[in-house]
Amino acid sequence: MYSMGNSTSRLYSALAKTLSSGAVSKHQEYLEHPDSELLDPIDPKDLLAECQVVLQKRPARLQRDFVDLRTNVARSHQPIRVMQWNILAQALGEGKDNFVQCPMEALRWEERKCLILEEILAYQPDILCLQEVDHYFDTFQPLLGRLGYQCTFFPKPWSPCLDVECNNGPDGCALFFLKDRFTLISSNNMRLTAMKLKTNQVAIAQILKCNETGKLFCIAVTHLKARNGWERFRSAQGADLLQKLKSITQEAEIPLIVCGDFNAEPTEEVYKEFSDSSLNLNSAYKLLSADGMSEPPYTTWKIRLSGESRHTLDYIWYSQHALQVNAALSLLTEEQIGPNRLPSYNYPSDHLSLVCDFSFNEDPDRLL
Repeated sequence: MYSMGNSTSRLYSALAKTLSSGAVSKHQEYLEHPDSELLDPIDPKDLLAECQVVLQKRPARLQRDFVDLRTNVARSHQPIRVMQWNILAQALGEGKDNFVQCPMEALRWEERKCLILEEILAYQPDILCLQEVDHYFDTFQPLLGRLGYQCTFFPKPWSPCLDVECNNGPDGCALFFLKDRFTLISSNNMRLTAMKLKTNQVAIAQILKCNETGKLFCIAVTHLKARNGWERFRSAQGADLLQKLKSITQEAEIPLIVCGDFNAEPTEEVYKEFSDSSLNLNSAYKLLSADGMSEPPYTTWKIRLSGESRHTLDYIWYSQHALQVNAALSLLTEEQIGPNRLPSYNYPSDHLSLVCDFSFNEDPDRLL
């Protein structure tokens, strides 16, 4: 046991808390927002220290550095840091995904949640977009709410997590933004369609006002259908999402950032749909390549019963006429990831987090 003061003891109690009730079948309960205003604020440094106590027997967090991508060093406002991450649903990690090289002990929620929180706290995003969130109400909403984030969650209608015994409810997409930096103008929870049919995939899109500049922009998070053989389905979902975003952004009048696990390599049709869209989108992580035109070699790397799998599936798209990427977080190297791949004792998900710093272009029409 470790000696802690009263305030940190209360914090540790909040960190250690898990839902004791069983999964609720009706998803409406997962759309209700508990009032985080009633909870005491917490200092991110205190929360990080508590996570590190829990993680002290694990290997040190893997080091990643930001790459400066600015073409103009002049800065008119504080950058907007956006983090995209499929955090791996706990029910799927323990019950369905069969990561054969990852010990079950490494997936224990009591410690894995601290690895996830440590990664978030290390990069301190202004906006956080997550997929496969199945511990929203007992972990992310109360803790991130107390860190000053406004929190939104939209579950999948038929989450595969519900098929796992002792699940914690459905997984879905979650969007968090710092209330002292942005004001919410509008919010849309969207169930994606394909071939005119409603699907199991969802998205959240919010229009925010930057409090420093007064400028509006739209932030969206999604998670498209997984698996080989569903390429046309993903393409249809992407087309539906783009159509919805065109309406929300008034045909790109409002700058747009789209974060997601698209479950699609850059060779897929849905990637081309986003690249060629009238919304004038670019993929931020292409800018890390030597020519500025190539995606990273991987954003997920795992070993399942079916074999080893290394793919680029995760993206941060942005309106290149209105926004510029000031910096992007480098990816883990193959050496850092190690031969057993992801997840592992020192990385909590099979997907890497993506983090970018954005700023508004002074002349947003020059690239249209």
